[in-house]
Amino acid sequence: MTQYFQIGKLAASFGLKGELILQHELGKKTSLKGLQAIFIETRKDEFLPYFLEAARIKSETELYVKLEGVDSKEAAMRLLQKSVWLTAADFQQFAAKKSVISILGYRMLHGKDDLGEILEVIEQPMQLLCRLEIKGREVLIPLHEETIQSISHAKKQVKVLLPDGLLDIYLQ
Repeated sequence: MTQYFQIGKLAASFGLKGELILQHELGKKTSLKGLQAIFIETRKDEFLPYFLEAARIKSETELYVKLEGVDSKEAAMRLLQKSVWLTAADFQQFAAKKSVISILGYRMLHGKDDLGEILEVIEQPMQLLCRLEIKGREVLIPLHEETIQSISHAKKQVKVLLPDGLLDIYLQ
């Protein structure tokens, strides 16, 4: 099964010919040159491919995108606020190594315990939250200077030292 990573959302339409503004968290300016398709989550865990006709940089975190088959403002409006995803291979190619989103898919380790795969990174004003699933339950782990021990891009691991009782809150 293909693995997908969320990179942002379609925030607004632009012009009358179906262009959209993609807000992304890739951590660098990019025009997505060479990318064939993005995936839009139409329903929970259902990703439809949309082929890129064109993409150009608007700002550090935004792109103008023109999708195949989206040729009017009305068609673009139907896609607004939808999450945009990339395949794992495309994500690795376009995400900056230093961006917080780059740890998606990494394993989180607490001591010798493998807590699981980081499924989502949520940016808060004072900290980051990583969403994992442990024993079928959604768990949010805060990341900040005191909890991160190390990040290994080679091993795709984030080692953390969590406060006593944090995991007990979720797993009782």
